[in-house]
Amino acid sequence: MRITPFFVRFFGPYLQYAVMLWLMLLLLSVSRIGLFFWQFDRVSTAGDIGYMLLQGVRADLIFAGLWLIIPLLLAPVLAGKKRFTLWRRFSHFWVLLGLCLAIFIEVSTPQFILQYDIRPNRLYVEYLKYPKEVFSTLWQGYRAMLLGGVATTVVLLWGLHRVFNRVTAATQPYADKTLWLTWPLVVVLIFAAVRSTTEHRPANPAMFAITSDALVNSLIINSPYSVLYALYSMRHEARSGEIYGKLPDAEMFKLALDWPWLKQAVFNDATIPTLHHQQATVTRTKPLNLVIILQESLGATFVESLGGVPVTPELEKLKHDGWWFEQMYATGTRSVRGIEAVVSGFMPTPAQSTVKLSLSQQNFYTLGSTLTQLGYNTSFIYGGEAHFDNMRSFFTGNGIKQVIDQAQMPDPVFVGSWGASDEDLFNATAKHLADMHQQQKPFFSLVFTSSNHTPFEFPDGRISLYEEPKATMNNAVKYADYALGKFIAEARRQPYWQDTLFLIVADHDNRVYGNNLVPVEKFHIPALIVGADLEPRRITPVASQIDLAPTLLSLMGISSSTPLTGRDFSRDATSPGRALMQFDQYFALLEEQQVTILRPGQTPVSAHYNSQLKQLQLSAQVPSAPQVKRALAQVLLPSYLYRQQQYHLPGQP
Repeated sequence: MRITPFFVRFFGPYLQYAVMLWLMLLLLSVSRIGLFFWQFDRVSTAGDIGYMLLQGVRADLIFAGLWLIIPLLLAPVLAGKKRFTLWRRFSHFWVLLGLCLAIFIEVSTPQFILQYDIRPNRLYVEYLKYPKEVFSTLWQGYRAMLLGGVATTVVLLWGLHRVFNRVTAATQPYADKTLWLTWPLVVVLIFAAVRSTTEHRPANPAMFAITSDALVNSLIINSPYSVLYALYSMRHEARSGEIYGKLPDAEMFKLALDWPWLKQAVFNDATIPTLHHQQATVTRTKPLNLVIILQESLGATFVESLGGVPVTPELEKLKHDGWWFEQMYATGTRSVRGIEAVVSGFMPTPAQSTVKLSLSQQNFYTLGSTLTQLGYNTSFIYGGEAHFDNMRSFFTGNGIKQVIDQAQMPDPVFVGSWGASDEDLFNATAKHLADMHQQQKPFFSLVFTSSNHTPFEFPDGRISLYEEPKATMNNAVKYADYALGKFIAEARRQPYWQDTLFLIVADHDNRVYGNNLVPVEKFHIPALIVGADLEPRRITPVASQIDLAPTLLSLMGISSSTPLTGRDFSRDATSPGRALMQFDQYFALLEEQQVTILRPGQTPVSAHYNSQLKQLQLSAQVPSAPQVKRALAQVLLPSYLYRQQQYHLPGQP
């Protein structure tokens, strides 16, 4: 790179940053163009490519401006002649660090898109908390990608370091007077780049959501900016729902609880606004035990009768023996979101799941809260390490008294990147349930599987492979289904079967993707309740994971006061259903076939969903004000309950 004397004099102490800005815009634009070519069919369908590329440069300027804030603040102190050697060294380091982060995150973007159908976001940051599990997964399943990404980053960084050695050597200071006169101008320029608009609010990723395809919207910006904004947003978890708008508290409560199954409920405790009494529909002399089997990544994608691949024959057999939900929808795309919904009955928000948030680590409602008060033995059983995703802390602080994870499983037959195999998990579960039965106390166990998780490792010789090679999601699902069927068959022979309900439900689908703002079809999951004296039944209305907890309590014969807002399908199986879905920054309320999608900083979208064809058709008409408020209330309520710490049982602080 040749640097003319004019540029040296003109940019003075800011020369390194001027070169960094030019290189960063070049690198991010090249990356964006490459991603556009890769996803050309979706990009070309979504809108004007030239306009999207231009908006991408605008987003790149925002990220570059944010990276320049720290050196800009230090410039008056360090960029003068007295400390100029220190300034040049710091600038050299800061420039290379910024370029290194930008390159590495961009290089890792394609693999992230393959998994999540969107640019790196908050998940990219959250997974960094678990280096052992993440590195093991990358090494076992994506070794070539990992090594290639690191090698690419190192090579580019080495080349940039050589370039910047020359730039750094050429950088010269301004005269002190010139430094102080030009500094305000540089501040204004950086401020303008970061704000990127003259509107009331500064630019944010939502302003670049100019198409109806969530992936394409994310491609318009750049991955470092996406991750950086996610970090910023995580500071505002308690009011996360307000990114869509606000409602007076009284109106929010009225609309959020305005569902047929809550019409007769009496809410009279201001300190726990959703607390109400639920009378069980089944009268029992002794309440049933409960075992929830939360299946990792088992979407309708893998269930033939739900329109998926035929790799769950055991589940297909079992569905004839219990309550089978034909239109069950997950609340999110992460395991902790599924845990939050199934075990706590808590509605989704744009924030992290409450499993990971600080204010819900104690005295936050779970099924364990109710069942512990009734004298149940409560446990969480997981084949991996229970600290992952903060599960151990959340459960032990909220009514789950015993945690059994990989460390408590003696001599597992097969251990993969995510822990013991599903067979080992179910063997440990069978032993635990037998021990609980011998103690003659009721029990509740949450069993969380992991074999159907990338890099899809499972024992040989168990199943006839659905496809080659072995390590594919379809084969892993088929193995997980085999292990489940084996466990249920053994449980049927145990004396506790007649006194126990088993819920089999997915946490989410394997990959949630599609060319819509919210790919509703990828939230469709199987759910089945079997065991005890349950008669077979088909549940056909739209249902949400948050409906499972109240339904289970009722079937178990437990009448209780809880803050659950979900639907007891044993009491009301005919009313039109609804489902709540959080997809990155988009929230969707599905009411039978009508969908209302809320977007941060943008006009809500109305759509029609055909569940038979699994197609979402966006409407040219914006949703009505009452419908927008109804959807908004559903996402504001959980944020409010979390912030005010009002989702617990009476008697808890």
